[in-house]
Amino acid sequence: MARETTLATVWLMMLKMLETQGIDVDRLMRDIGVPPEALRQPDARLPSRLSDSAFERAMTAIDDPAFGLTAARCWHPSNLGTLGFAWLSCVTLRRGLRRMERYAKILGNRFTYTGFDDPDGFRFVYDHGRGDAEIGWPMADFTLSIIIDMCRTNAGERLVPRRVCLRRPQPADAAPYLAFFGGEVLFGQKEDSFLLDEATADAILPTANRVMAATFDEILAGQLSELVADDLVTRCRSYLLHHLTSGEPSEAELAVAMGLSRRGMQRRLSEHGWSYKRVVDDTRTELAKRYIADPRKSLTEIAFLLGFSEQSAFSRAFRRWLGVSPSEYRLQRA
Repeated sequence: MARETTLATVWLMMLKMLETQGIDVDRLMRDIGVPPEALRQPDARLPSRLSDSAFERAMTAIDDPAFGLTAARCWHPSNLGTLGFAWLSCVTLRRGLRRMERYAKILGNRFTYTGFDDPDGFRFVYDHGRGDAEIGWPMADFTLSIIIDMCRTNAGERLVPRRVCLRRPQPADAAPYLAFFGGEVLFGQKEDSFLLDEATADAILPTANRVMAATFDEILAGQLSELVADDLVTRCRSYLLHHLTSGEPSEAELAVAMGLSRRGMQRRLSEHGWSYKRVVDDTRTELAKRYIADPRKSLTEIAFLLGFSEQSAFSRAFRRWLGVSPSEYRLQRA
């Protein structure tokens, strides 16, 4: 299973929202284990479980159950990376939302966006991936409020969705939801979604730029492709880390573990410049350097940990990888 991660810059919206609610975000990040430097790297990704921890703490500390709606005031296109700037150039809201659906995994791979062409217009559904857990309630408020505000940025502040459906139960005070969305809001529904009438969904936007939209699509396609490749390579590495001590898994065994045919795995890896041999060698190389740095481990033990039947085979492979023998490498690093 691929790791569930979220683009680190998406966190900036969440932290800004929590800060407006009086939360000490520096302390929050320390408590849940988010390194501050991670938020300074535009392509960094953080485990989704950490955002769960942040929302759980927010639900306990904030009295207002509708606090997620304030996220509409806390987003910037840069928080969404290329997808944010692509949004600003979309020709219609329908096309923009379809783009969000297509490239959602760049933002996070635990949730999904899905657009539906309904008789009444265009319905956009958000699934946070947490099932019926209460933590999904503020997550839906957070996400839908941002996307509605994105729509208003392009189409005008007067945009009102025809209908909004929320899975959260009817709150004691529905006024914040009615005030923000402006249209019909239904609680206790089977999905978190909003519906735009056809005229609103298909109107040519004043911010439309077809050339820029096409350019951004090319960039996004490349980013998504790399992300999919990274997920597969990460899964392969993880499997190898757990099984190398029993010997090098065959290409067929690795493919089965990845849920792919041998040819399917070969094709997906080769599309991004990888191969079975490169993944195995790359994983072994990194592990070997880590083990050699530990003076308590003998070269014979390291050879076993990397799945080699004898030390001489490990030494030959290591020299092929780095141009020196394991003992020479250890002396250089001593």
